[in-house]
Amino acid sequence: MAKAIVADPQACYACLGCVVECAYLRAGAGPEVPLGSGVLAHAACAVVAVGTEPVPLFCHQCENAPCVLVCPTGAMARDEATGIVSLEADKCIGCKACVIACPFGMIDLRPEGKTVAKCDLCADRVAKGLPPTCVASCPTGALELRELDDVIKETRARAAKALLAGESSS
Repeated sequence: MAKAIVADPQACYACLGCVVECAYLRAGAGPEVPLGSGVLAHAACAVVAVGTEPVPLFCHQCENAPCVLVCPTGAMARDEATGIVSLEADKCIGCKACVIACPFGMIDLRPEGKTVAKCDLCADRVAKGLPPTCVASCPTGALELRELDDVIKETRARAAKALLAGESSS
């Protein structure tokens, strides 16, 4: 069953714990490595400001993932069992087609400039029943790993309620 990270921007206070922990994990670095050493360039998530509000951003693990569709080498692929879109770095030629195709801007060229990097939901952790590192490190619980079908149903229900509320006030 496909899963995605869902963020509650109201609960996020931009501590960047998710970004830092993701970066350390992906860089294979321990906490003794200073942030200034370039470790943050390895993060596969981000927190951006929208007005004055922090908004956590993650790969959406798109059902018809544009990154998978445009990859000329098959380096980007969806695991049909988990729904996770991941990268086989040894197949990546660094063409950046996926970077351009991603509608959420969540694929980046690696610091060495030869391949790209993206979130894979910490697939190894999720396979063990653990949450992705970013979710586990969020001190406010603003991040959750959820079943994508449930998120879609809830979003549609909220939209329908809002539509009905708008019609009743007219």
